[in-house]
Amino acid sequence: MRASRAIALLLLLQARRTMTAAELAAELGVSERTVQRDVAALVEAGVPVYADRGRAGGYRLVDGYRTRLTGLERAEAEVLHLAALPGPLRDMGLAGHALAARLKVAAVLGDAPAGAVRRFHLDAPAWFRETEPPPLLPEVSRAVWEERVLHGRYAARGGTRERRLEPYGLVLKAGQWYLVARGASGRVGSYRVDRFETAEAGDERFERDPEFDLAGHWAAAAREFTRALLRERAVVRLSPLAVENLAVLLEATAAADALATAGPPDAEGWVTVTLPVEDWDIGYLELLRLGPEAEVIRPPELRARLAEATRRAAARYT
Repeated sequence: MRASRAIALLLLLQARRTMTAAELAAELGVSERTVQRDVAALVEAGVPVYADRGRAGGYRLVDGYRTRLTGLERAEAEVLHLAALPGPLRDMGLAGHALAARLKVAAVLGDAPAGAVRRFHLDAPAWFRETEPPPLLPEVSRAVWEERVLHGRYAARGGTRERRLEPYGLVLKAGQWYLVARGASGRVGSYRVDRFETAEAGDERFERDPEFDLAGHWAAAAREFTRALLRERAVVRLSPLAVENLAVLLEATAAADALATAGPPDAEGWVTVTLPVEDWDIGYLELLRLGPEAEVIRPPELRARLAEATRRAAARYT
């Protein structure tokens, strides 16, 4: 019995009170015999599904029963969508809930969860980086899940300060944990969890903005942060090969912004772009990756530096 079909069958019965085998089969795209087998499996797992006989009969859930996916607790159900992240779940202190959820789902779904685990795995940290989870991550995670105000000392560039934060969510980016939270000013910002010197989820709860979109906020903030770092601009000619591989060789936002400025190709197929870089030293190293597939036009200092690097590289190979 598939996980998606089990959830769909339970939700259909919960929403519509009573449904016949034919109606369920039509909704789920399976045969009536499959519906009968699925209902029998749910009953064996402890879900109170009853069959009413007669012309007006059908399947129904016992009155007052609310579907919890075979008895899942709220916390267990909430972490199911994170089941592909066993490491982060452990780091956040949620491994126990995840194990209980998987065992309860397995009671209905048979081998389906194991099959999914064998086929899909998400490895979040970046290559060549061994990261230890921040020691205060479980407490920060508890504040997020329970919607409790977080009090702590946070070390930033301006120094260490006491913070009162309303935690909206956690983001794991390339092995680094970030807390997205609303501060005292009312502005939502991002905080590296490893920079908290102390953190405590208090008794005070806060009212979460129901329209806040964590994924959308993070994507916009990440683009804004990246663009804020790209303070300098270089005018560069790029070969077709460089254009094709720019997003692979350079930072993705910088590559996208550069290609957006590209004019029409010249007679050789090359295009001229304005490439944003963090500073001229980093820009020099990034443009070295493009080798002879790029030509710096401006600024003249960067062009001269790349020209000298090209001469030295040629000397090495002659």
